[in-house]
Amino acid sequence: MKLGEIGEFGLISRLTREAKNPDVVVGIGDDAAVVQDGDGYMLYTTDMLVEGDHFRMDWATPEQIGRKAMASNISDIAAMGGIAEFALVSIALTDNMDVETVEGIYSGMHQVADRHGVEIIGGDTTHGRIMVLNLVVTGKADERTLSLRSEAKVGDYIFVTGPLGGSRAGLELLLKGLKEPEGPIKKHLDPGCRMDISREIAPLANAIIDVSDGLASEVGHICERSGVGAVVEKERIPLDEETIEAGRIAGKDPYGFALNGGEDFELVFTVSPGNLEDAKRFGTVVGRIIEKDKGIHLVDSDGKITSLKGGYDHFRNKD
Repeated sequence: MKLGEIGEFGLISRLTREAKNPDVVVGIGDDAAVVQDGDGYMLYTTDMLVEGDHFRMDWATPEQIGRKAMASNISDIAAMGGIAEFALVSIALTDNMDVETVEGIYSGMHQVADRHGVEIIGGDTTHGRIMVLNLVVTGKADERTLSLRSEAKVGDYIFVTGPLGGSRAGLELLLKGLKEPEGPIKKHLDPGCRMDISREIAPLANAIIDVSDGLASEVGHICERSGVGAVVEKERIPLDEETIEAGRIAGKDPYGFALNGGEDFELVFTVSPGNLEDAKRFGTVVGRIIEKDKGIHLVDSDGKITSLKGGYDHFRNKD
């Protein structure tokens, strides 16, 4: 059996086993692992960036590569309603890499780490044929803020915190050798994360996840973990004008960028009707949580209903 036959998440499912330590609240299956720590929780996440897959040296500056690596990891802590604290950095470097390039990557990581109060406290360096950058970030949460994918309730509203599809739109432009519009290209090369509002969202939300692999994938993860279904209204998905323009240039549907592109690092969260008005300060309603047996669907303005499938898969998506 080849990896492409089962995909990334099929592989993860085959490799996962139940934790034996009773302090493990959540292991594999959320944005970060959760371990009981006295009256609170410790959070652990890791994310890897591989040259040629997640970044290209001819597109991104060393600082942008470092910022992206750190932001993508801190985003996972934000999605848990946590505060990021410490990072370990492991990096594989090629023979012909300049010291200044490595210093630039670390400068970029420190820029994002400093912004969010994170200390880089260790790691590992080694040699490789291509550059690989892997981070482990730890954090903490408490009973009031800890947010899991598994707590969505039937009747919840589904929110997103900002425009989606920008990162994939930027990738499409870069693949065509274009440098404009600049907004999507910046979102792809130099994304942020929503630690700025995640701790305010957490007490209102039932479930939270960050947009790493596209809205379709993230809604699917919430539904799978929570045992529910969902309906997303296509025209409610927020897109900015430059993402729409990039879709026109690329000859592709910009909603496809939002649904399947990933690396936007906005948050998807669900709230009960009683928290609807408070939650509107932090995002846009794109759908509702429904009963599991009703499925997971996308509906357009004409009422056409399609199955909401997709999202980026590292072993199936090749472009």
